[in-house]
Amino acid sequence: MALSPNMNVMIRTVEKTARSLLRDFGEVEKLQVSRKGPGDFVSNADRRAEEIIYTELSKARPDYSFLMEERGAVKAVQGDGPDTPRWIVDPLDGTFNFLHGIPHWCISIGLEEKGEITAAIIYDPCKDEIFRAEKGDGAFLRNFKLRVSGRNAIEAAMVATGSPASQIDKRDVFLAEYNAVQKRIPGVRRFGAAALDMAYVAAGRLDGFWERGLYPWDLAAGHLIVKEAQGRSTDIAGTKSPVHEGNVLCANGLIYDELKTILSKASENKDAA
Repeated sequence: MALSPNMNVMIRTVEKTARSLLRDFGEVEKLQVSRKGPGDFVSNADRRAEEIIYTELSKARPDYSFLMEERGAVKAVQGDGPDTPRWIVDPLDGTFNFLHGIPHWCISIGLEEKGEITAAIIYDPCKDEIFRAEKGDGAFLRNFKLRVSGRNAIEAAMVATGSPASQIDKRDVFLAEYNAVQKRIPGVRRFGAAALDMAYVAAGRLDGFWERGLYPWDLAAGHLIVKEAQGRSTDIAGTKSPVHEGNVLCANGLIYDELKTILSKASENKDAA
């Protein structure tokens, strides 16, 4: 199946960005690191990557706007309005892994049109894995079609999560949820890159993933890729798209409801305590 013009642009952009990031990753001990806030670090590599993405995408699509981790909202070069397509960009998801020399991080770009994610790409340069999806066309790892796992016994599942390091007020809820989940699911992992966790759900490597304290650039691409792999992706309450809700629950359709119930009861019990 031929790739769309937008997907070709996205692939070229992440591949160019990856070359810069891999050079910096090879010299990670030399990077200058500044502290933005509690548990939230940003490197020169992160800034350079975002600059490459902005330059490439704005050149290819000057009538598209941006929502970026470092720059925030950026208007389109050529006009901007309520229906302007928007790139939602995380130039380096898994920054803390990157800065410690752990080869588990990625570039994530989602395209939002009229409030809906219509194209998505997550690139893991260390493993040279490109996860991609476009609305209605399925999800792929390179050219291999993805589908979520078929595991239906939650006790045999493997799920991932992440702790809201930069939002301390959410930690108590997270700990209650984590304790409740790990009583039912022995295989709970924390890998430190939300976009890759969602890509792994789409690929069937993980059966589910949940996390609080996230941002649109963490979630946009993974949300579409999971959905196009026939998985379910919502906020933790199970009622909305997660992209602008700050939290996510995604899983195969066989364990989604049970995982959502576990999380809901844990949150309720914490609030009642």
